[in-house]
Amino acid sequence: MSQSLANIVVHLVFSTKGRRQLLRDEERGQVHAYITGILKNFDSPLIEVNSVRDHIHILFAQSKNHAPAKVVEQVKTSSSVWIKGLGAFYGDFAWQNGYGEFSVSPMHVDVVREYIRKQAEHHAEEDFQTEYRRFCEKNGKPLDEKYAWE
Repeated sequence: MSQSLANIVVHLVFSTKGRRQLLRDEERGQVHAYITGILKNFDSPLIEVNSVRDHIHILFAQSKNHAPAKVVEQVKTSSSVWIKGLGAFYGDFAWQNGYGEFSVSPMHVDVVREYIRKQAEHHAEEDFQTEYRRFCEKNGKPLDEKYAWE
């Protein structure tokens, strides 16, 4: 076959270092737009992004031309540097070292999009740690608690 095709949809989740409540509403749209640009540069179009004060959810189509770990590294590193430039409030901003990257079946994309859109409502009832434990369990990835909550 001479043509290479891929349809890999990824739900990426990670938090601020120490789950600090740093992502403010005032800058949220700018942060999301910046991350959208990073993904575009890696041929990985954004499908949905949303965040709350201590973490972010990103749904995107993973490029067949770039390693997943490289895309995640660039999203986290570049956005962290950019966020620090937003002002003194963000001077010591950092994302956690780890992340969760979960595959999404094309038939479930709309459900995941809606879930990501409703983060504020969802987190009025469930904290990030509980949510992340549930994601790991649902995706068959055991969570090692001693490394998960840096």
